[in-house]
Amino acid sequence: PGKCFPVIPLQEVVKVGDDLDVQVIGFDKTTGRVSLGLKQLLNNPWTEISGKYKVNDRVSGKVVNILPYGVFVELEKGIEGLVHISELSWTKRIGHPSEVLTLGDMVETIVLGVDTEAKKISLGIKQVESNPWLEMESRYPVGAEVEGTVKGFADYGVFVEVEEGIGGLVHVSDISWLKKSPQPSEFFKKGERIKTKILSVDSQNKKIALGVKQLTEDPWNEVTAGLLTGSQVQGIVSKLVGFGVFVELPSGIEGLLHISEIPESKAQGLENYFKIGDSLGVSVLQVDGENRKISFSIK
Repeated sequence: PGKCFPVIPLQEVVKVGDDLDVQVIGFDKTTGRVSLGLKQLLNNPWTEISGKYKVNDRVSGKVVNILPYGVFVELEKGIEGLVHISELSWTKRIGHPSEVLTLGDMVETIVLGVDTEAKKISLGIKQVESNPWLEMESRYPVGAEVEGTVKGFADYGVFVEVEEGIGGLVHVSDISWLKKSPQPSEFFKKGERIKTKILSVDSQNKKIALGVKQLTEDPWNEVTAGLLTGSQVQGIVSKLVGFGVFVELPSGIEGLLHISEIPESKAQGLENYFKIGDSLGVSVLQVDGENRKISFSIK
């Protein structure tokens, strides 16, 4: 970011009492101050850099500075390059470079860019190894069953690590054939090992789509065979939403008791009349196989 260069502690360059040859680089008559330079008497190492360090070269160096956005690696005296935090690993999510590197570490890097005018060398560490995402489509073909570890949850699904640093998402719609918008935490626990099926692999965007419901046959036709319009069924209140109440039948399938199918006296304050886990008798209003929806009524 910008022209950010590492700061070299003065005590590493000069000590009190040292005799120095310097060059006068400025004189302020107003203040009587003379500006001196030490580096001006030395050969500028950057004049030879463009021919010495080329893009894709593999070079080794020592970590001399660690900052939130990356690490500076000393390639030779006076020449340092920056490994941006995004160039540290293909797979690990690194919050700070100090999580993987410490001062003094010797590292192998790949030259990503050289700007002699700005005195910048861009380096990469992850490029020393091949990008594992380039092999994902062949290693994880669509339809393959894989086991992984539950790493976290979001409203839209559950994150599953299929191997170290490589994760996929089970979208909420791919958790259950029968439940509408289930909460992932209802089905899984963090750290649990679960089986999933590969639905798609996007190597370019580093995304793997996983499914859990696809491990079994779709039971929709079987569990809805006896649900005829007008029939009375008993279920359990499974969820309260602004537009109604979800009711789960003994088969595990969920249907919606829309607010329009609830007497007005109860529709104004659903939470006062319906509690999650309560048993509730409802009438089947409609079974929509195309959109996989069941509508109930208590009017």
